[in-house]
Amino acid sequence: MGSHREQRAAVLGSATLPGRPEEVSRARAFIRRVLSRLPGVDSDAATLLTSELVTNAIQHTRSGAPGGTVTVVVLALHSGVLIEVTDAGSPGTPIVKGDLYAAEGHGLYLVQRLAAQWGYLRDATGTTVWFHLRGGEPVNLAPLDAGSVQAKAPKPRSPAEESSSVGPVPKLIATRLVTVAQRDRLSRH
Repeated sequence: MGSHREQRAAVLGSATLPGRPEEVSRARAFIRRVLSRLPGVDSDAATLLTSELVTNAIQHTRSGAPGGTVTVVVLALHSGVLIEVTDAGSPGTPIVKGDLYAAEGHGLYLVQRLAAQWGYLRDATGTTVWFHLRGGEPVNLAPLDAGSVQAKAPKPRSPAEESSSVGPVPKLIATRLVTVAQRDRLSRH
């Protein structure tokens, strides 16, 4: 065993919000609350990027339809934080728009510019867009067993809309197929 440690993560919290525009502010408040316990992470950038991704999910996917939801998951990594925003799916894939003078469409551009890494995963249930922000100091993560993460999640405001249960890590980093190389390809479209 060398000094190189396997990447580990701890779920800090998750929130499932109704897919309505007025819920974007709750997503921002959730991120600020969760990251207040994690030193060294740019919580302003995390809040902005999460807000952009939740807005995209509501505007461009089935999450914005009646009864739709958006789920935000925050994971602490040894090197910072990873945030996932999962929507209810759409026919298209996330696309970075590079026209800075356009009236809209800057969300993924901001993610691309501010995040250390980002990507997305699509399956039959929806699309998860994720981003990684590096922290200023390493995060001390407790040992984790292979099947689940034992972490203390923040106290939920409403059990129906925020989950504090900690179980298997959702679509964790090992399954991240779209990363920096893919990001560069996406930005050219």
